[in-house]
Amino acid sequence: MAAPTSSPAAAGRAWPAGTLLALLLAAALLVALPLVTTGYVVYIANLLLVFVVLCLGLHIVIGESGQFSMAQAAFYGIGIYASALANRATDLPYPFAMLFGALVAGLVGLAIGALALRMRDIYLALATFAFGEAMQWVFLNWDSVTNGPNGLRISPARFGPLEILSDKQAYPFVVVSCLLMIGLTIAISRSRLGRSFRAVRESEVAALAMGVDVRRAKIVAFGLSAALAGFAGGMFGLFQTYIHPDSLGFQTTILILTMVVVGGLGSIGGAVGGAIVFGLLSEVLRQWPQYQEIIYGLILILFMMYAPRGLFVFIGDRMKGLHHDR
Repeated sequence: MAAPTSSPAAAGRAWPAGTLLALLLAAALLVALPLVTTGYVVYIANLLLVFVVLCLGLHIVIGESGQFSMAQAAFYGIGIYASALANRATDLPYPFAMLFGALVAGLVGLAIGALALRMRDIYLALATFAFGEAMQWVFLNWDSVTNGPNGLRISPARFGPLEILSDKQAYPFVVVSCLLMIGLTIAISRSRLGRSFRAVRESEVAALAMGVDVRRAKIVAFGLSAALAGFAGGMFGLFQTYIHPDSLGFQTTILILTMVVVGGLGSIGGAVGGAIVFGLLSEVLRQWPQYQEIIYGLILILFMMYAPRGLFVFIGDRMKGLHHDR
């Protein structure tokens, strides 16, 4: 009697061996990193994980729903300032400040989404870019709240009696926060809401015909994207003690956009991988700040021309081509 074969559904649920191995190696690296490296390396790891959450937010609005936004750095800044001020004003554990930052940024995102309903493509990009520039002006000039061009000192994050005073102390909390946001993004993508986002991305007319509330989907996409950016701002406050408005401008917007586009639009894995690769590249280019925007712009142009599906798909296709040539 032949052995029973697994059903297609069960096979679809199984993890591919390569994916499982990569996840195990990533988990081992995350656990071992603070034990075998210096404080600076842990700081970079914390920063990369913040970029991952920022890119997940932009992935929802661009990759999932197809709405072009250039305001992610502004929502990130709102989250940083809101969580920092909430942490300073209350004695509640820091996660409440992080959630407050996400809530404030999310509400602003909902408002921007509602205002942007009549705009598409380049007009939507210009409108969100204008909002981002306006928010940087607010950060620079609202002295009584943001301390203006002097920047804002961020009080240490507190978890009950524990006060976070170093990058290594903050690292476990940053890792857990990032993993929670990755899980949330995957859950959204696989939900009915995620399917409605993708229907809007492919065709608004077809989405309407299938009963999708296009207006609601667009507004919610902006709100969720902004909330994730605001949460990333709260994560930033876990290990940073100072924020200046200059770090929340156009250069940061272009960096986040480059991470998502080059990583692979429409792919959560691409957003995560792009954040890590180009987060590291941004540290390398820190020595030449005057050339950063030019380099990011060139990378964006080249990938949109020659690898529109993203870096990792491009590498995979080349490897498959080499394998078939043998």
